[in-house]
Amino acid sequence: MRKKVVISSVLVLSLVLIVGAMQEPAEKPASQAALSAPSQPLSQPGAKGVSKEETQPAVPVPPGPVPPSEIKPGPPTPIAVKKDELGDDENWDPKWDVMVEENLPAELLSPRVSRAVHPFCPRFESMNEADKRSFWAYFFQALAGAEAGLKPTSDVRHTEPEVAVIDKVTHRITRQEGLLQLTYEDSDRYSCDFDWDKDKDLPVHDPDKTILQPRNNLLCGINILKNQLIDLDEPLLTPKSYWATLRPGTLSYRVFAKQMTNVPTACGVKAPHPRKSAEPVREAEVVQPVTQPAQ
Repeated sequence: MRKKVVISSVLVLSLVLIVGAMQEPAEKPASQAALSAPSQPLSQPGAKGVSKEETQPAVPVPPGPVPPSEIKPGPPTPIAVKKDELGDDENWDPKWDVMVEENLPAELLSPRVSRAVHPFCPRFESMNEADKRSFWAYFFQALAGAEAGLKPTSDVRHTEPEVAVIDKVTHRITRQEGLLQLTYEDSDRYSCDFDWDKDKDLPVHDPDKTILQPRNNLLCGINILKNQLIDLDEPLLTPKSYWATLRPGTLSYRVFAKQMTNVPTACGVKAPHPRKSAEPVREAEVVQPVTQPAQ
């Protein structure tokens, strides 16, 4: 009797092992597929710049109005390259290129802006839309480099009487904040997603502040630029620009122009001649934006 029980137990165990072995192949590939499948599709590899060998990697593209195949991160600016060499963690994130490229209005991709961007991108009108988006992504990276040293939590509050004006939203002395050095007044002027009621009790450099979040800051910058180039029909470089970095003849403009020396090769700009002794890349002096924008 004991012998039969032992034999029966062996048979049951064998059947369990056989059934398990038959099921395992069906489950394993599914598990491997889940591990290998990317959570989001990738963009194109980053555009090559005219003066730097470094390029940005392809980045995940969340669902949005622009297919991932039409997204191409811009090249790194000189300050981004220098920060990378120094191991500085506060650097441009290629995901911000996607934020810019997915939210560009059609007007900024149209021939209407070709003349405005000609000094930096002579071939803009003949470029495909992916390359046009890549140029604008690079432009905003250069602007953020000149305005805030690519630091999302950068801010400044001027105390000089001639520039220490009161922000009409915060009712405090105006403070320029974030990648593009914007103000809470811009939420009213340019329909930007800044919420002073949520931010007023947070620390000055808290990354959770709505004005410091890169998406909100960059999309506000797009609105401001569209207002300048399309709504007001002003040039890209003008004394009337919101940003002092886009006002020719100023020290701030020279800092910005230096960051625009590695535009995408599709722009058709010749690479600058290398200098015998390269000057170190410096972060821009943060400047006071125009307090009364043109209507």
